[in-house]
Amino acid sequence: MSSSDYLDLAPIKRARGTVTLPGSKSISNRTLLLAGLAAGETLIRDVLESDDTGHMVTALRALGVRIEEAGPRTLRVFGAGGAFVVKQAELFLGNAGTAFRPLTAVLALCGGEYKLSGVSRMHERPIGDLVDALCQLGARIEYPGMQGYPPLAIHPAALTGNSEVSIRGNVSSQFLTGLLLALPLTQLRTVVNVDGELISKPYIDITLSSMKRFGVEVDGRGYLTFEVPARARYVSPGEIHVEGDASSASYFLAAGAISGLTGGGPVRVTGVGRDSVQGDVQFCQLLERMGAKITLGENWIEATAGDDAIARGKFKAQVPHFDCGHVPDAAMTLAMVALFAEGTTTLADIGSWRVKETDRIAAMANELRKLGATVKEENSRLHITPRTDGRLAPHAAIDTYDDHRMAMCFSLAALGGVPVRINDPRCVDKTFPEYFTVFASISEF
Repeated sequence: MSSSDYLDLAPIKRARGTVTLPGSKSISNRTLLLAGLAAGETLIRDVLESDDTGHMVTALRALGVRIEEAGPRTLRVFGAGGAFVVKQAELFLGNAGTAFRPLTAVLALCGGEYKLSGVSRMHERPIGDLVDALCQLGARIEYPGMQGYPPLAIHPAALTGNSEVSIRGNVSSQFLTGLLLALPLTQLRTVVNVDGELISKPYIDITLSSMKRFGVEVDGRGYLTFEVPARARYVSPGEIHVEGDASSASYFLAAGAISGLTGGGPVRVTGVGRDSVQGDVQFCQLLERMGAKITLGENWIEATAGDDAIARGKFKAQVPHFDCGHVPDAAMTLAMVALFAEGTTTLADIGSWRVKETDRIAAMANELRKLGATVKEENSRLHITPRTDGRLAPHAAIDTYDDHRMAMCFSLAALGGVPVRINDPRCVDKTFPEYFTVFASISEF
């Protein structure tokens, strides 16, 4: 039973089947932005259709970029060949960090007057480190609200000619991504120095790969410095296929593994495979460490439970901990798998969860407890111990905090043989509007 306010999931006996993944949000929004800045026309196939990509498309159109639908999940983008031609705009970007942060950097160097805003949660997500880095280049950005947070008022930059700029790397990789994407607009050789440990390095790899496809090769040195060459210019590659979303794959792969404990599985996802540029593919290695059996192909991944896990009827808890800094989104799925493990699983290096769509550490702790788990919350760690009888508490009503990943993660609780209610299920529209329909297609109730 469902309404617009909640979705009731019946206990799932087993999961088995094949899922075609939606396009990667990270790749889709990077590709859309680069296509908008590039010289020439770009045909983008398998682009994600979601709230976040919708905000990017709407913003690009408002900035003068012509975008046409060219078939299912296919867009044709007519690039500006440099800075956007529209020099005055007010853009509402919802809670789309993959749109807000890169557009902030690009618009700061476009020579116009721009106002950027989002939903209330976006105005609670810090952006000061990115703004400070841009100001080193001569950007002029004001905070109409709280210092260091959106909304933003962007004025034409007075470029200083600086050849070096520093940016903190331990809050969000999206800050460095935005800066790197924007720097070719200066036409100057620029070296970016990362202060502190860079988190979520695989997302920077996606950024560098995306820029290279559009003709700009950045010299990265150990994730400590990045050099953007002088006179760099984005040029359309003609046609691009967007990989399936590896973060979304984690829910289905976990479903195959969990179901495999009791005779279900496997579950296969298509659209992403062993050669993916997305770091969240490394989720498979972590799932294997807990006892899953993973098989990877060129464009697919399959998961079920391994023989040892089937024999025990449980996965192995991770002691002393999982290092999750490289897979922050997919790590949320590991928290759910921990409910089917023996002992305490610790997720470490997840401090970036605090500044996501919600404070995900606090939110995960609250909702896991509703399922009967004992959860200890630290600043950048989560310790999860399932009930000693191995069962989940039935009829939990899961709050999702307007966070798409909370809703998708906690759908996996139904694989524990209990009914579960997901409040505000439409929050999945942010990245995967059809998630619950697809999840039901591999589920036997």
